[in-house]
Amino acid sequence: MTTLIDRYPNAKDPASPLDIHPVTGRIGAEIRGVQLSGDLDAETVRAIEAALVRHKVIFFRGQQHLDNAEHEAFAALFGDPVAHPTVPVAEGSRYLLDLDSKEGYAASSWHTDVTFVDAYPKGSILRAITVPEAGGDTVWANAETAYEGLPEPLRQLVNNLWALHTNDYDYAAQFGVAKDAPQSVHDRQKFQRNVFASTIYETEHPVVRVHPVSGQRSLLLGHFVRNFLGLNQQDSARLYNVLQDHVTREENVVRWRWQAGDVAFWDNRSTQHRAVADFALQRRTLRRATVNGDAPVGIDGRVSRTTRKEVAADRQSA
Repeated sequence: MTTLIDRYPNAKDPASPLDIHPVTGRIGAEIRGVQLSGDLDAETVRAIEAALVRHKVIFFRGQQHLDNAEHEAFAALFGDPVAHPTVPVAEGSRYLLDLDSKEGYAASSWHTDVTFVDAYPKGSILRAITVPEAGGDTVWANAETAYEGLPEPLRQLVNNLWALHTNDYDYAAQFGVAKDAPQSVHDRQKFQRNVFASTIYETEHPVVRVHPVSGQRSLLLGHFVRNFLGLNQQDSARLYNVLQDHVTREENVVRWRWQAGDVAFWDNRSTQHRAVADFALQRRTLRRATVNGDAPVGIDGRVSRTTRKEVAADRQSA
């Protein structure tokens, strides 16, 4: 039987009161005519949350009026805003993460935010402050249509598979940092190890999580995956690449060309994303709020669990 997800998974909900314009056939929609703030009425908040679950990532242009306080107040309408577990908050904020990239450095690797903890954020809200004249786009992938599109033998394999996620890995290898890269890039790599992984987390997640609102199944992967439980490193790497390729197929992806004042709000429970590091020496400054989530539940009802959390005493000398 043909389902909506086969025909047009990113179809607009005709019952929504919002002015919604889907960007691609499978993921992403722009919402027009809404000025974001912490004072939105309850009906608008419910409609935005429904659009978020349906379209996976939603975009708002022209939100230059937002400052740190209003950004945080808007995020609080959707749950409890939380700071990053290891990185200090942006100056002048309570919860915001500062993403200030230059000389081509950005989180240019596919990931879902903070999956190295058990109850990772349900949503992230990214606000563009300074954007490159060219380059620096962000891309998102729909992990639900990726699961739906798996061949049946692969789907049966992943339905009962679990993975270990961690923030402790080889940052140079992960982000392709060459030995002759600019010093600022190496400084950033050192920051990643000394600050981002100042406390080491290891968490076991199901590879297929069930969305707590829609009940849809999605692939839970991204660059925090170290290995699949029960498989060695080599077999894990091969299988990871096969599955990840399904997630990031062009049919499952939307690309957003930032303008200053744009806001992107994504469902962190059903997507992956990456920044495109093609902006050379141009400045790219964004700030992100995250909303607290719940621990994923697999098809069999088992819940994710953190198995390791400890301060990494050696980081400062790394």
